[in-house]
Amino acid sequence: MILAALDLGDALSRIAQGLKYPVLVASIVLLLLVAAELGRFAVESWRRRRTPRGTLRLIAAQALAEPGVARHVSERAPSAIAAQAVRDLGIAGATGRDRAIEHALADYELAVQRRLDRTRLLVRGGPALGLMGTLIPLAPGLAALGRGDVASLADDLRTAFGATVIGLLVGTVAFALTIVRTRAATEDLVALERAVDDARPATAGAPVAPPAPEPVA
Repeated sequence: MILAALDLGDALSRIAQGLKYPVLVASIVLLLLVAAELGRFAVESWRRRRTPRGTLRLIAAQALAEPGVARHVSERAPSAIAAQAVRDLGIAGATGRDRAIEHALADYELAVQRRLDRTRLLVRGGPALGLMGTLIPLAPGLAALGRGDVASLADDLRTAFGATVIGLLVGTVAFALTIVRTRAATEDLVALERAVDDARPATAGAPVAPPAPEPVA
């Protein structure tokens, strides 16, 4: 029984050591991904800063009222996802069906969720891989300490601390991007919904006024 436990522990240790370099490579890949997301966010922020507040609501209402200009006015949208939503609303406005407009808004929400899922995965994956990259080198480092090999211990600790820093950096940046993007997407969705409300006839659903009494001769 003891021998089986020792063999199992040795097998787990070998598996963990075999994961050392894949985990470190994955940490670097996540760092590159978060850097790419930062670049996209910089472009989005620049485009949004150049767009006056309330523009999305105006161009969405215009696309609903004049479907033919939807593609042209969508270029003024604060983001690529919002621009696609304006084009979809233009197509929906041409059909004149409320169901098509609801589908366009739902497609926008799904597109936003797909965009946010990328950074949400980085929020979880960065610290997880950082922790794995921290723990895996500690076993050989402690073994080297037992042999008195301080140089090997120092190398393993340097790897472990580096993985920790990268993991925390990826998680922190990705969390900040998720928060900011969620707020911006929510504001855009509110603007699109208000544009839809503005485009609906003002008399829709209003009670019918009784006819005025005829003047008595």
